[in-house]
Amino acid sequence: MKTLQSTLLLLLFVPLIKPAPPIQQDSRIIYDYGTDNFEESIFSQDYEDKYLDGKNIKEKETVRIPNEKSLQLQNDETITPLPPKKENDEMPTCLLCVCLSGSVYCEEVDIDAVPPLPKESAYLYARFNKIKKLTAKDFADIPNLRRLDFTGNLIEDIEDGTFSKLSLLEELSLAENQLLKLPVLPPKLTLFNAKYNKIKSRGIKANAFKKLNNLTFLYLDHNALESVPLNLPESLRVIHLQFNNIASITDDTFCKANDTSYIRDRIEEIRLEGNPVILGKHPNSFICLKRLPIGSYS
Repeated sequence: MKTLQSTLLLLLFVPLIKPAPPIQQDSRIIYDYGTDNFEESIFSQDYEDKYLDGKNIKEKETVRIPNEKSLQLQNDETITPLPPKKENDEMPTCLLCVCLSGSVYCEEVDIDAVPPLPKESAYLYARFNKIKKLTAKDFADIPNLRRLDFTGNLIEDIEDGTFSKLSLLEELSLAENQLLKLPVLPPKLTLFNAKYNKIKSRGIKANAFKKLNNLTFLYLDHNALESVPLNLPESLRVIHLQFNNIASITDDTFCKANDTSYIRDRIEEIRLEGNPVILGKHPNSFICLKRLPIGSYS
C-alpha cells in the first residue's frame, strides 16, 4: 500500500520538474566574448568618427547629391562660351603699354588705333605700330599733352581738329607714315617732323606754319614737295627739305625781296640736297642768311 502511494506521488510531481538547461557556464563564456567584441567595435567606430575623420567633417557635410535640375544648370554653365576677345581690345592701356610719370610708351605693340590714355598723360610714344588714322576723339580729354610721337605707323588720314585742343603740345612727330597732306597744327609747336611721307605741296596750306611763332625745328625731307612751303616763321633754326621734288626757289622763299637790310639770323641749317633745284641760279634767295643752304649749286 505504501508502495502504491509513493508511485502516485512520483507521477504527480514529475511534470512539474523542468529539465536542466544546457551548461550555463559555457553559454556565458560565448555571450561575454561576443559582447567584448561588440563593445570594442563600437569604441573603434567612435574613435574613427571623432579623431581619424575629424578633419574631413566639413567636406563630408558639403557633399550633396545633385538632382536633375542642378545638373542641367551646371551643364548650361559649362557649355556657355565666354565672349571672344579681340587682340588688344578692352585691355587697360597701362597693361598693354608702359605708363610712367605722365609718359605712355606704346611702341611696337601692333595697335591700329590710339588707345585710351590716362587723363594726366603728357607724353605719348606710339612708334612702329599699325595706326592708320588719327581722330579728334583720340585726344579730346587729354589737354596736358606736350609730345606725340607716331613715327613708323601707317597713318594716311588725320581728321580736322585732331590737335586743336592741345594748346600745350610742343613736339609732334608723324615721320615714316603715308600722309598726303598736313593737318592743322597746334600753335605752340617747337618741333614738327613729317619726313618720309608722301606729302606734296598742294597738301600744305599757304598759312600752315605762319602762326607757329615757337616752331624751331621743321623736318619735311623725303617727301614729294615741288616747292618750299610758304610763310615759314622767323623762329625756325633748322629746316630739312632734302630729297623732295623742289625745282625752284624765289627771292622771297627765305628772305624779303623788298628789304635788302633784312637778316634772318636764327636759321642755322637749311638742307636742300637731293632736289632738282640748282641753288647757284638763285643767288639773291640767300642774301639774308648767315649760312648758305646745303645743296647743289651747279
